[in-house]
Amino acid sequence: MTQAEPTAGFATTQLHAGYVPGTPEFTVLPPVYQSSAYAFSSLTEAREKFALREKGYIYSRNNNPTQAVLEQRLARLEGGVAAAAVASGQAAVALATLALLGRGGHIVAASQLYGGTVDLFDDTFRDFGLDVTFVDQDDLDGWRRAVRPSTRAFFAESVANPIAQVLDISAVADIAHEAGVPLVIDNTVATPFLLRPRDFGADIVVHSATKFIGGHGSSLGGVVVDLGTFDFSAEPEKWPGLFVPHWRYGDVSLWEAFGRERAFTTLVKSKFVGDLGPALSPFNAFQLIQGLETLDLRVSRHVENAKAVAAFLDAHPSVGVVFHPSIETNPWRARAETYLPKGSPSVFAFELAPSDEDTFDRVERVIDALRTIRLVANIGDARTIVAHPASMTHNHMTPDQLAAAGISQGTIRISVGLEEAADIIADLDQALARA
Repeated sequence: MTQAEPTAGFATTQLHAGYVPGTPEFTVLPPVYQSSAYAFSSLTEAREKFALREKGYIYSRNNNPTQAVLEQRLARLEGGVAAAAVASGQAAVALATLALLGRGGHIVAASQLYGGTVDLFDDTFRDFGLDVTFVDQDDLDGWRRAVRPSTRAFFAESVANPIAQVLDISAVADIAHEAGVPLVIDNTVATPFLLRPRDFGADIVVHSATKFIGGHGSSLGGVVVDLGTFDFSAEPEKWPGLFVPHWRYGDVSLWEAFGRERAFTTLVKSKFVGDLGPALSPFNAFQLIQGLETLDLRVSRHVENAKAVAAFLDAHPSVGVVFHPSIETNPWRARAETYLPKGSPSVFAFELAPSDEDTFDRVERVIDALRTIRLVANIGDARTIVAHPASMTHNHMTPDQLAAAGISQGTIRISVGLEEAADIIADLDQALARA
């Protein structure tokens, strides 16, 4: 039954009247398809879709029409061939790398990563029997030395959170490809507006869409984008998930069924999202689409404000160092000119000037004095927010890991928002007076 008959009873009418599945309404905005499941016209259609022999929607854990719009837009913006939207940025990192590592795989990762990614790789993945080697992202020989026969991926952030180191993507991509593995780039901080990793040799991009893509701190979401540049078929034995026929897919391989453009994201969705369950809700997909529509406008303002705030902090006597690529003395300034010609992102860190006083006490005094700027465990928000990485976002890391990531007890991360730059600066000025 697709709609209630005129003579149907009350309970039947309240469930079915007024709606026929598949009816187009021609809305100008992508609608929120707030449904957990989808009707099939026949059992044969259901069978073919479940066997992945026919495209279409089955259940919103695997795919949803609103989510599909978000995936297609981000794939186009990143220059990719396909995307998989998931419940969070952490889910995007986890599922993209799990799909690559398979059983007993090894990943080479930059030491300069968001703390949650370090925890995932260094703790949870090790529990799964997967191994990781962390290297200084600027040590190209370190990347080479870390490669093993079991290595299946390189992973780094295009602009590291929180110290804003700019990765030499081209150089690291060349080393990854020499080793026969893809380079996965977390492009959350840069966004595809400032930097497209595909243009410099990267193969897969992940995003925490919670951040700049959504832009308003309202909705969690993550996206995995296959850039279509890595030829998995060159060494198919490394990627059994793509090339070994599986009973779940009608005893054909995903590569055979979906080809180079869709095999990897189909693996992410059909196996890992389907089995582990980190699905993106239709409403969150809608919210992220709304944010994505103004990404260039917002990021341009973020960049402009961040440059002004970084210059102010660099000149302030209570600040010891500012980690923003626009600063003349920043070691990644020249690299930023190559990779970030539209400007450096608005997420960076600074440290208070040295003092004999307890560092945490000084940092706490400054942060607690802020009035407009908020203390929040997030970045990429319309509002300016700060965090203390050593005790918040990176608090599980060992002292050696913190040092490798360039984080000290005096490091304050700032994500510069869309307020008037003068107001952000005034708030920092009055708070820093307490340092």
